[in-house]
Amino acid sequence: MFDIFLQADTTGASKAMASQVESVWGVLVKGGLLMIPLMTLLAVAIFFFIERLIAIRKAARIEDNFMNIIRDHIVNGNISAARSLAKNTNNPVARMIDKGIQRIGKPIDAIEKSMDNVGVLEMYSMEKNLSILSIISRIAPLFGFLGTIIGMLALFKGIAATSEYTPNTIADGIYIKMITSATGLIIGILTYLGYSFLNAQIKRVENKMDAASAEFIDILQEPTK
Repeated sequence: MFDIFLQADTTGASKAMASQVESVWGVLVKGGLLMIPLMTLLAVAIFFFIERLIAIRKAARIEDNFMNIIRDHIVNGNISAARSLAKNTNNPVARMIDKGIQRIGKPIDAIEKSMDNVGVLEMYSMEKNLSILSIISRIAPLFGFLGTIIGMLALFKGIAATSEYTPNTIADGIYIKMITSATGLIIGILTYLGYSFLNAQIKRVENKMDAASAEFIDILQEPTK
């Protein structure tokens, strides 16, 4: 008996979930043709968010003892070992330190400038494609409003052309036309949140690069053994 009730409950829940998914899909379909570019913008935003998230997290992976090892090699006069470690470590901090090691023997200002140039290039690499997310966060709501305006114009044209419209049908028509606006706003908000999150992650990597650069300059000014 218990199994029968459990099966009936599971079946009811599955039907309710399927009905909910179908209703959401039905609402989106009612949005009209402008839902196609909106869904395209959403897919593009998801793709570039994931792509940038993977790249930034990879850049943020820096060993805690990396600079300590670099310090030991340089203080001991083993520049080749320090260069080998930096060259074989794949992250922005290591590439910046590698450039600094290559410039050892030149004035400190020249070393700092070379490292800063590498830092700028690394920042550009991490920020690549972020502008796409920024653009999508701005134009998705505009597409949504455009769809609503076009739909409202068609609705009012129909009202003017015939007297068959009732308050209920007008309200229902307005509800359907607002779907694109709601969808565009949701896509814009989600994309902007993703854009802001990625910017915050890039800022963390930038802080690590600045700290490593300052530490490297301090290392060069320490007496060698």
